[in-house]
Amino acid sequence: MGFASFNSGSCCCSLGWKSSSFVGGFSSNNGVLVGPTNNRISSSRVNVVRASASSSSSEPLLVRAAKRLPVNRPPAWMMRQAGRYMAIYRKLAEKHPSFRERSETTDLIVEISLQPWEAFRPDGVIIFSDILTPLPAFGVPFDIEEVRGPVIQTPIRSEEGLKTLHPINLDQLNFVGESLNILKREVDGKAAILGFVGAPWTIATYIVEGGTTRTYTNIKSMCHTAPHVLRALLSHLTEAIAEYVVFQVKSGADCVQIFDSWGGQLPPNMWELWSKPYINEIVSIVKKKCPEIPLTLYINGNGGLLEKMKDTGVDVIGLDWTVDMADGRRRLGNDISIQGNVDPAYLFSPLPALEDEIHRVVKCAGPRGHILNLGHGVLVGTPEEAVARFFDVARSFNFDSVEEKSKVVV
Repeated sequence: MGFASFNSGSCCCSLGWKSSSFVGGFSSNNGVLVGPTNNRISSSRVNVVRASASSSSSEPLLVRAAKRLPVNRPPAWMMRQAGRYMAIYRKLAEKHPSFRERSETTDLIVEISLQPWEAFRPDGVIIFSDILTPLPAFGVPFDIEEVRGPVIQTPIRSEEGLKTLHPINLDQLNFVGESLNILKREVDGKAAILGFVGAPWTIATYIVEGGTTRTYTNIKSMCHTAPHVLRALLSHLTEAIAEYVVFQVKSGADCVQIFDSWGGQLPPNMWELWSKPYINEIVSIVKKKCPEIPLTLYINGNGGLLEKMKDTGVDVIGLDWTVDMADGRRRLGNDISIQGNVDPAYLFSPLPALEDEIHRVVKCAGPRGHILNLGHGVLVGTPEEAVARFFDVARSFNFDSVEEKSKVVV
């Protein structure tokens, strides 16, 4: 299915036999933007905000928080939410040892995605997949080896290598679309269905390096030795990833997160040259076709990039745990939502310490436009009891109560 085959309007359309409708009309400017120096708004603005909140009252809590609409508590989910920390997942993985099988088989994707939902009732249910999943659909085959992880046998480092690329064939990703659609029906509006993609720079690091790397020397060298090849690769990835995002939205995703996992490996000025423009383009394409769908951007080691990340036009910025939440909110302002950022290691701490940290993070983030999450993914070996407590604490907040208001920064 080519990119041009999608309707150029919003994504309020059906897709096959398990389609769901979406609430349209979202603008990233919705919500009351009240900062430290701006605590008054006009009555007409209040009416606009109230109308928006009313029309979105049926949307999942996480979606409302992403759009900066009023919520009575912070919605919560975790990156790497479905995975090896859960005993039920490890048992399933013994039966199906191939990660590619688990992440590319509809029944297994749905089962694994729902494991944390059934155990903990998070506010977001993220599809079990991988940022490399769409690569074969546009001409980049890969394997996943037990020790080495993802392996691309023929890295692309020259014009000749670019010849293997072709427009994304979404028919090869039907298992993603079907899984999102089933998850949408199974969760039935009680949580947001989350899709995700890798940012062009991050995907390019795997394609150029041939897999995972600690140094990024090949791709960083290409910025200077073969910039035209790297730009062509990034441009191709941008088009494919934008189309993949729209496909996920049409299949049932309520929000989509863009992982520029290795963007933080670039100096800020290089990130502006080699990553940001391509993320900007993805956001622009998606917003034209699906204006109501919130987009989140997450980068490992993003402390030096926060303001630049905001300029991409996404709706939510994910903070890793190396950024203080209060400082992140101050730097980003109150006109954008934020996500995070409890250190995953806190889930190995005594439960009272975990609870205190969750309260601190929520207080620093404020009651408007915050999605509670970890600063990175759930670590292998994390006690399931701690994961359960994380979500229990999130549900214990009540921003509508006078007592709670006195605890949370407004």
